[in-house]
Amino acid sequence: MFVLAHLSDPHLGPLPRPRTMELASKRMIGYVNWQRNRVRSLGGQVLAGLIEDMLARKPDHIAVTGDLVNIALPAEIVAAGEWLKAVGAPHDVSFVPGNHDAYVPGVLAKALALWAPYATGDDGLSLGRVTFPYLRRRGPAAIIGVSSARASGPFMATGHVDAQCLPALRDRLIRAREDGLFRVVLIHHPPFKHATGWHKRLVGAGRIRAIIKEVGAELILHGHTHIDSFESIEGPHGRVPVIGVPSAANAPGGHKPAGRYNLFGIEGEPGNWRCSLVERGYGAPGSGIEVIRERNVG
Repeated sequence: MFVLAHLSDPHLGPLPRPRTMELASKRMIGYVNWQRNRVRSLGGQVLAGLIEDMLARKPDHIAVTGDLVNIALPAEIVAAGEWLKAVGAPHDVSFVPGNHDAYVPGVLAKALALWAPYATGDDGLSLGRVTFPYLRRRGPAAIIGVSSARASGPFMATGHVDAQCLPALRDRLIRAREDGLFRVVLIHHPPFKHATGWHKRLVGAGRIRAIIKEVGAELILHGHTHIDSFESIEGPHGRVPVIGVPSAANAPGGHKPAGRYNLFGIEGEPGNWRCSLVERGYGAPGSGIEVIRERNVG
């Protein structure tokens, strides 16, 4: 069995002290939000404990679906690069960015320049640059990373997949199917209908759904909402599971589920794939990390 771990939205803290000029943008709103809310709900020890528990399970691969940082300060980007190294080697960890990683114009390119080894497809390693969507072959799985990260206006957290990326997404899904691989799509913003409020939606999600309806996928993983969600969208031969995970750093006792990660067990062969899910995370305050739920997802 091939085991794929999925976590999202670590929002790494503590937030560095920004310079005045760095707050002359949407970052001011994010900084105030951190001080009022997230500094209490996103705990460093929560995330550290969750990662320790996950690594002890020795997954074959780890998927991280974005929002490593909060307001994308330069110091945050550097610290996030070191955090990725602590989670695992680039071969063992696949990353796609979220809206906080692209908090203001220009920062995503700088972040991806540093995080590139974790967001580069097998055919892009020699090129030394990040191109979405990417394709990585790991065991029986094809990890297909899609970026929905784009800088948005104040009080907005929308996502967008560039139209020029859509033909490549279709091609990679077809190629992986022809190679007999279990196709896992990573994207930060959920692509199903009514997934979020209007100000946090994935703009043009219908175009993603149309591609999945035509050529299929076996599993779609996302973050962004900070909740556990089990949805599906139409594929060519049935429904395709779309599964979200709560923020890996969320402290127990808040209004969103506490820190959690998912373990997917993948086995079988084309036409007869089997996928199981074990959710591990913090239960009630003081209870530590435990199995939250187990289910079959395909």
